[in-house]
Amino acid sequence: MSKLESPANVPVWVDYNRCKSCDICVEVCPSGTLAMRIDVNSINGKIIDIVNPQSCIGCNNCELSCPDFAIHVADRKDFKFAKLTNEAKEMAVNIKANKYMTIN
Repeated sequence: MSKLESPANVPVWVDYNRCKSCDICVEVCPSGTLAMRIDVNSINGKIIDIVNPQSCIGCNNCELSCPDFAIHVADRKDFKFAKLTNEAKEMAVNIKANKYMTIN
C-alpha cells in the first residue's frame, strides 16, 4: 500500500467525494479547525470545511473517527502543528454551540 502524500504546507485536508457530512469530525476536533458550511450540492445541504487550519494540533481525532476515510492529517515529520491554545478551544466550543456550522 502506498503512502498518501499530503499537499504542501497543509495540516489537514478532505476528500470531498467521500465526505457525507456526518459532523463527527467537527464534534471530535478540540481546536476549532473544522466546521460545516452550507453546500446546496451535498446530500445534507452542508459539507465539512477547514476553517482554521493554523489551529490544527495534529491530534488525528478527525481522521480516526471519520467513518468514510474522507479526512487526512499530515504526518508529524512533514508538518509543524500548532499548540492547543485557549482561543482555539473557545473556537471549538463556539462551533459546536452553532450546530457545527462555520461562525461568521
